[in-house]
This record gives sequence, C-alpha cells and structure tokens, in this order.
Amino acid sequence: MNQLEALRQYTTVVADTGDFRQLAQFQPQDATTNPSLILKAVQKAEYAPLLQQSVAGGAGRHIDELMDRLIVRFGCEILQLIPGRVSTEVDARLSFDTAATVARAERIVAMYRAEGQDPSRVLIKVAATWEGIEAARILEERGIRTNLTLLFSFAQAVACGQAKVQLISPFVGRIYDWYKSRAGSSWDEAAMAGASDPGVQSVRAIYHHYKHFGIVTEVMGASFRNVGQITALAGCDLLTISPELMAQLQASDAPLQRALDPEAARTLQLEPVRYDEAGFRYALNQDAMATEKLAEGIRAFAADAAKLEQLMQAAAAA
Repeated sequence: MNQLEALRQYTTVVADTGDFRQLAQFQPQDATTNPSLILKAVQKAEYAPLLQQSVAGGAGRHIDELMDRLIVRFGCEILQLIPGRVSTEVDARLSFDTAATVARAERIVAMYRAEGQDPSRVLIKVAATWEGIEAARILEERGIRTNLTLLFSFAQAVACGQAKVQLISPFVGRIYDWYKSRAGSSWDEAAMAGASDPGVQSVRAIYHHYKHFGIVTEVMGASFRNVGQITALAGCDLLTISPELMAQLQASDAPLQRALDPEAARTLQLEPVRYDEAGFRYALNQDAMATEKLAEGIRAFAADAAKLEQLMQAAAAA
C-alpha cells in the first residue's frame, strides 16, 4: 500500500487543481479549484477551447457572468471525473460584500443546475472574512453548501462553525510560509517539521475544537508545501492536495499512521469559544499572520481574476 492509499483509510482526498485531465491518475473523491488554478489551466492549449466556448456561449453578457460561465464549465468537466463534490469560488473582489457574494453564489449554482448538475455536488468557495462568513450562513440556510477558504486563524474557524458552514479550508502552507519568512536565518526546518509545523498545529487546534464540541463543519487542510505536512494531518476530515504532492505520496510506501482522531479530541480539556462581529474582528486583528495572509490571499485571487477577465475580453474581441 502506498502512502496515498494509506491516507485514504483515514481521510477523504481532494484534488487541488484546475487541470482536470490529471484527475483520473489519482482518483480523488472531491476536487477544488480557484481563479489562480483556472488562470494557469486556460493558458494551456488543451483548455483554451473551454475559454472560447464560454465566451461564445455568453455573447453580449457582462464580463462577470462570462467568468462564472467559465468556472462552472471547468466544474462540470471535473464532476464528470470524480464521484463527489467540486468547490467553485466566488470572485474574491466581493470578499467584503455579503449581499453581492450571496447573489453571485446563487447565480453560480443556477448555472450548474442549468447544465444538469446536482447542486448538492457543488460547494461555493467564499473567503473567510466576516462578510464572507455571514454570506455563507445565509447560503447554508437557503440550501447552498459552502467552503470557506483563505482561513488562517482559529477565530475564523470558530465563526465558520457558528455559521454552520459545510466545510472550511485552513491553509497549512501559507501559515508555514509566514513563520518561516519571519524567522529568517534562525528557522530550523527539521525542528519545525511534521507535528511541529505551525500550519499543521493550526489545523490540529481547529480539528480538536470542532470534534470536541460536536461542530459538524468539515475540516479540509489545504495549501501544502511538502508531504510531511500532509502525513502529519492524516485523519483530518479531508485534505486537498496538488497533483504533484499526490504523485509523491503515490510513489512512497513509507508507513503512515493516523495523526488526528475524533474520539481522542473528545477527551481533551477545552474551553468553549464564541465570537460576535466585534470579537471576531479584534481576534483576527490580534493575529498578525492571519491578518496579513488573508489580505494577501484576497489580493492575489483578485489579481488573477482580473487577468482571467482580460483573457476572456481578448477572446471575445478576436
């Protein structure tokens, strides 16, 4: 049994890619994507027709609707190759607008439905700002399942649990990046690996809180930099992994033990935590890493969404 097969005994494996032609090789249960991954994919010759079809099929439509048509087109292709769910992201430029996020999410789900897809197989990805979490709460109440992304802090996770969102995606690798950069030459890679990795520790704390208090929101570790971060979270509800790291797991037959266990989490001595809006904003403000990485992540996704728009506008003008 290779490590990827062993991991599947404890955890649902999710593919983190816009390159859906890679999916068959790894047989993930679910898949997730974002504007950056789709931007990368549509610049490959084999995916260019999807962009052209989305533009041609939406002639005269506003650019934001063409964007949604493209990401839904990718999502539909992915759903043909996996048995589970696909996560589709709302434009990051709406991260601080609850009403606009809700409206965009409902339009995306309507597009999936028009393509004959079961909406229960779609998770709407929303940045875990206060406004995004509030939008997710509204969407969940309307039967639209959500995946809260760009999640770097315990406070974000607590607020998402209170909102009863379907799933959260805490970003392991970007947390690791921040602490490594901050430490500079004093960073000890060996000492900070595995269970000592700050990104791994963040997900473990969230997982323990959720399981201890019976919060049903699923935890999906994301944004991995190395296989060690993945194996240190074996047992997490889901892990979304790039094809490159899945290939490394598939190529290894090293032993893999369960690292996270819900029964063990229930025996821990933990204090309940809740946040109102003011408390959430203050807790996030006090976490320099989470504040910086959330803002940086929104800017990066927004920039890639703008680049994707430019490609679509160029295709429409051709």
